[in-house]
Amino acid sequence: MTVKNLPPLVTVFGGSGFVGRHVVSKLVKRGYRVRVAVRRPDLAGFLLPAGYVGQISLVQANLRYPQSVERAVEGSVHVINCVGILFESGRNTFDAIQETGARTVAEAAKKAGAKLTHISAIGADVNSGSSYARSKGRAEESILSLMPDAVILRPSIIFGPEDNFFNKFGAMARRLPFLPLIGGGKTKLQPVYVEDVAEVVGRSVDGAVKSGTIYELGGAEVMTFRECLETVLRVTNRERPLISIPFGIASLIGSIASLIPFVAPPLTADQVELLKKDNVVSDAAAKEGRTLCGLGIRPVVPGSILASYLVHFRPHGQFTGSGKAA
Repeated sequence: MTVKNLPPLVTVFGGSGFVGRHVVSKLVKRGYRVRVAVRRPDLAGFLLPAGYVGQISLVQANLRYPQSVERAVEGSVHVINCVGILFESGRNTFDAIQETGARTVAEAAKKAGAKLTHISAIGADVNSGSSYARSKGRAEESILSLMPDAVILRPSIIFGPEDNFFNKFGAMARRLPFLPLIGGGKTKLQPVYVEDVAEVVGRSVDGAVKSGTIYELGGAEVMTFRECLETVLRVTNRERPLISIPFGIASLIGSIASLIPFVAPPLTADQVELLKKDNVVSDAAAKEGRTLCGLGIRPVVPGSILASYLVHFRPHGQFTGSGKAA
């Protein structure tokens, strides 16, 4: 096979992460060559069997170092940025990774003449009280100023086998005598399946998604935070009281937890700030077809998936029957 007959090359930043690995899988099934750009290529070898020999390549890149980003996108026709962090640690701050880093990827894609798909988040807002949401909002502005034809995807809470939401509360239900109902549990969420998000990314690379557009990706059901925790308890067959914790106290707990070195905080003050606002698809996005349904994708219902990976949080794993909960 000559070089000019090779399938198009797509670079995926953060391709070994929760969302990224599903994106890589979608792309290789479509026949693309995929270059996975990650900080630790030695830890991303598990991706290689997803494609045929040579279809997936691994390259070292760090969004804080522009030269490594430029090398990673050379020769690519499309660039996907899946990089995001849930809390700050050392030099990996929201501003450095989700704002400056995102702009670095956009600059490199523009220089290489590649198209860009960027994964942001519902709630991205330069005026938000959350540092996470502000960095996401500023990133969107920077990207669209550099590349007006970029596709930006704003998912709600993403769920799937390796998620950091339902798995987190499943683990808490196993260890703790109660679950925290932050702010009374009234915040509305619209959990979206990771495979649905990856499918939209795949379509954007295919050119089947309108360029220069911000899509909001929410799942089949709008659930309150309380309903999410109740679902976790039901699926894991556990009985735990839900104790309401005011936002102020939860924020204090999150601030203290963030001070513990070398340990990922179960909750941060910034995450509490995010929970003060609903995380659902806007009426404008729904009306304009900038959603999964607008793209002809029928969202997966959380209940049809959760049991498949929360089963290990049950008292006796898959052998837990339908008897009395623990």
